[in-house]
Amino acid sequence: MSGLILRDAVKADLPAILAMLAEDVVPPGREADPSDPRYLTAFEAIDADSNQRLIAAEVDGRVVGTMQLSFLPGLSFIGSWRGQIEAVRIAAGLRGQGLGEQMILWAVEQCRARNCKLVQLTTSATRTAAHRFYAGLGFVHSHIGMKLHSRD
Repeated sequence: MSGLILRDAVKADLPAILAMLAEDVVPPGREADPSDPRYLTAFEAIDADSNQRLIAAEVDGRVVGTMQLSFLPGLSFIGSWRGQIEAVRIAAGLRGQGLGEQMILWAVEQCRARNCKLVQLTTSATRTAAHRFYAGLGFVHSHIGMKLHSRD
């Protein structure tokens, strides 16, 4: 699909982005009512941080995808930066049309432009189709990720 525009998200994009997050069923029920003020607080924190970018993917004026890019400084690899790609989503009706590939390749270029030594991402262990997708773009299984959720 052509005509994809990738840009930093603005507050007006939040309803579309939150709708895509809500479509995700892994894990089930993780999102709240879109009017929850914590979403706006999170958006404002991301927007204010020069090492964070919330991306809106737009086609024909409609937000159809999103992802977050984080630029992480580190001591390893002689003080190198790394790029982290997270929360990649495409609107349900548009999956399988090449938008995700365009988004990830663009994100990798953004990380290279920031002199990141490597680009990393995480995806749920249950998302085998996503694993194949990322492997097809050159990502390799190199680490085991672990999470500890706080008790709310």
